[in-house]
Amino acid sequence: MRLSKFLAYCGVASRRKTKDLILQGKVKINGKVVCDLSYQVDPEKDVVEIDGKRLIPPPKVYYLFYKPRGYMTSLFDPHERKTIAKFLKSLPYRVFPVGRLDKESEGLLLLTNDGDLAHSLLHPRFEVKRTYLVWVKPKLDKTRIEELLKNGVIIEDKKIKPLVFEKLKSKKNGICIYKVVVKEGIKREVRKMVAFLGGEVIKLLRIGFGPLRLKGLKPGEIRKLTEEEKRKLFEFIEALQEKSSSNRSITS
Repeated sequence: MRLSKFLAYCGVASRRKTKDLILQGKVKINGKVVCDLSYQVDPEKDVVEIDGKRLIPPPKVYYLFYKPRGYMTSLFDPHERKTIAKFLKSLPYRVFPVGRLDKESEGLLLLTNDGDLAHSLLHPRFEVKRTYLVWVKPKLDKTRIEELLKNGVIIEDKKIKPLVFEKLKSKKNGICIYKVVVKEGIKREVRKMVAFLGGEVIKLLRIGFGPLRLKGLKPGEIRKLTEEEKRKLFEFIEALQEKSSSNRSITS
């Protein structure tokens, strides 16, 4: 692990500020000052100190967060727009969101400090499912939805086909609620598919990400994953990696 990343992981400061600490000669590794930003730390073996105080890596933690509408999925915004950082201040460890929801979307986000797990969930080859409820106006044409499911649509130079796009409910005000499941994780892909179908998204709520589900949370609330949820998540990641390794073996 790169030294600056290790320092940030231990909660010393942001990645940007940890680089200043390294260049100022305030970091020692195994008793020697290290000013090399590219230095690779072995958390299992190396003793890392700042001003004589040893840094102990935090435990890996996992939280479910209901991102409210109107907040950027980032921890800092140079334009001073509202971000999810305000909701994370009460957590005992520094975490980051796995993936993103756009500002006007809401719902499930996984928060963690486990970079390897986050990489597996976000890597395109693993095609982790994202499940949404989408409030749309007006009602979408059923034939066009069927064509989308069959043929897909080009988004960001890539053909995208939803796994599921079904109407759940029609409301008296002309708004329909749809369930949409995708696997690409492309920016604003659900909104773009709805626009392609001639509709306008009134509300977009993510209720599922891989094996995780948005349960019992209100906008802005955070809770730890239960032991059962963690077990299912780790088993899910293991299955993805095994499937990927098997596919590479077949094609090689």
